Amino acid sequence: MNDVAALAGVSHQTVSRVLNDHPSVRPATRERVLEAIATLGYRPNLAARALVTRRTGTLGVITPASALFGPTSTLVAFEQAARDAGFYVSVATLREFSGAEVVAAVEHFLAQGVDGVVVVAPRSGTVDAVGGVRLPVPVVLVSSGREGVGLPTVAVDQVAGGRLATEHLLATGRRTVVHVAGPQEWYDARDRLRGWREALEAAGAAVPDERRGGWSAADGFAVGQDLLREGLPDAVFAANDQLALGLLAAFAQAGARVPDDVAVVGFDDEPGTAFYTPPLTTVRQGFDELGRRAVQAVADALAGGAPGHQSIAPELVVRASSGAWQGR
Repeated sequence: MNDVAALAGVSHQTVSRVLNDHPSVRPATRERVLEAIATLGYRPNLAARALVTRRTGTLGVITPASALFGPTSTLVAFEQAARDAGFYVSVATLREFSGAEVVAAVEHFLAQGVDGVVVVAPRSGTVDAVGGVRLPVPVVLVSSGREGVGLPTVAVDQVAGGRLATEHLLATGRRTVVHVAGPQEWYDARDRLRGWREALEAAGAAVPDERRGGWSAADGFAVGQDLLREGLPDAVFAANDQLALGLLAAFAQAGARVPDDVAVVGFDDEPGTAFYTPPLTTVRQGFDELGRRAVQAVADALAGGAPGHQSIAPELVVRASSGAWQGR
């Protein structure tokens, strides 16, 4: 910094103000300092800064070792939001969220001197494991499973998403809406199932047995074949877009028309759903907002804020797969 100051003809304090984007520096002076920084190839010494501030500007993220759309999109959104806020991100992916794995990941982060830890916790065991570990830095959960944990949490309102999808299908005149649920150890799957059931009960509609499986298109295809053998319902709400894709393939193979014979709604709004055959009506999760809220929750915790829950409203995206119902 002294070299930068000498080349720019300013004080050490002025260089510091420019680096911290302080508004009191005149534009011409700021430009001169920035030119000196570029000429010298100067980079702040983060280790030295950490010794002074006792902050490294680094956040740790613990996430499942999964290629599924939801956890992956959450991680990407958080990393981008953290970078925009001036944080670096260190990531630990866990195959199993056991207490020992969580402790090992936390010890890894603490050795790096992270300022806080964010845990993407989609499954029930994840929250239990995290809740049993006490850390010297703030911890934020990105999870719907927040009961009794006592930590700040951020999540998309999955129950509301399930209601949106089901209410939309009922509004088009469908009377029987079957739900293809995801694995019930996932909080999102449980909550979408709950939203579907609440919407049917509120409308006084029949509540058929849900169909349960995994998250894959193959699972959706198998359920679609079962429904074809048993007799198609008016509509199917799938717990994610991959399940919906499998349903559409099964129905197309059998010559069942969507949405004329059966309507289909998915969840997530994965890239490409607008190009399914037909284009898929789905529920969009605001991952960018989720990332921003999680970063803000960490910042609030670092400032001494009390734990709380932030809920993000999902959005229904209507396309051709749930088109107007002509009835049977």
